[in-house]
Amino acid sequence: VTLTTPLAHTPCGILERVLPQPQNMAAEFYTGKNILAPMVRVCTMPTRILAAEYGADIVYSEEIIDRRLLMCKRVENPTWGTIDYVDTESQSGNIIFRTFPEERDRLVLQLGTGDAARALQCAMLVAKDVSAIDINMGCPLKFSTSSGAGSALLKKPETIRDILTTLRRNLPSDVHVTCKIRLMATVEETVDLARTIEACGVSAFAVHGRYVSQRPRDPAHWDLVKQVVGSVSCPVIANGDVFEYADFEKLRSETGAAGAMCARGAMWNQSIFRKEGLLQPRENLNALLTKCLEWRHPLKNTKYLLREMLIKDKDSGLETEEGRALNKSETLQDVAKLFNLQESLVGAKERQLVAATGLKRPCDATIHDEEQIEEVSRQRSSLRVE
Repeated sequence: VTLTTPLAHTPCGILERVLPQPQNMAAEFYTGKNILAPMVRVCTMPTRILAAEYGADIVYSEEIIDRRLLMCKRVENPTWGTIDYVDTESQSGNIIFRTFPEERDRLVLQLGTGDAARALQCAMLVAKDVSAIDINMGCPLKFSTSSGAGSALLKKPETIRDILTTLRRNLPSDVHVTCKIRLMATVEETVDLARTIEACGVSAFAVHGRYVSQRPRDPAHWDLVKQVVGSVSCPVIANGDVFEYADFEKLRSETGAAGAMCARGAMWNQSIFRKEGLLQPRENLNALLTKCLEWRHPLKNTKYLLREMLIKDKDSGLETEEGRALNKSETLQDVAKLFNLQESLVGAKERQLVAATGLKRPCDATIHDEEQIEEVSRQRSSLRVE
């Protein structure tokens, strides 16, 4: 990657302050917003679509590790009307990230990275398909930290500066640059980090109101998030313990944050974004499953999403006959039948697109169905990287 401007450090090693985007642009995008938090294996396209239909203003992707995204090529898929990031370095040709043009204005891609150059390569690859690039600096799991990403970054302020300033200097001005952190050992350390991040020119940053050592069952520290919010001028997104619609406004009110973010509550029931209140668990489950079926979502991830919802549902669970049958399901049609949905829902979006257009738009490469992904992989040399 050729940087269009230098990195943030001067020849003398002194950090320059990077000019942020116009404050009104960032404030408009984040203020008063209810946001779907990034969750690995959860924030795939069906979850994002359903959350947005219920009222989510901004939706994050799951965290995608930089090296994995760099193995992908951007492919416009006219069969589904999607943009697919296809792993053409493997025999399987897996789709690592999938989106569609209609969600661009609300979509944030969360990136797991510990390197500024790789971060910029990834960001430039996806910039035309998202509204923001977010750097994960809070996840304590080995999935993230083993590569120097996630919470491993919290103790590396120089690396944080390099990543954020490199992104802000080189990305188009209409692409927001943000990050998501956790609380440091002391309020003073967290405030210092927040000010360092703000000086990098970010549009906003999110604060998960827990320490790295804390687990989700531990209460979030809204009072500490409030102190962080008061220490900076840029928009802050507060995250932690949002379990019903009213909690979004309560979290903003009690912390002074611009936006409020929901994770587990939205994993269990995406209708948390409805002003009218939560739907019954089974109604919401069927709505999400319908999205998975219509888009012919991968079976493995479809089953994962449903399992997480069944575990939380006190009237169901994985040890029931239904739960065991889900684990044994071998096709999307099996899953549809199990939950009393029409098997004809599988692939419905593809049929709707063909019926509506009757045409296929130009693209870099075409993936007609899952069976042809392997063929695309074999022909990867003919695909053009965006």
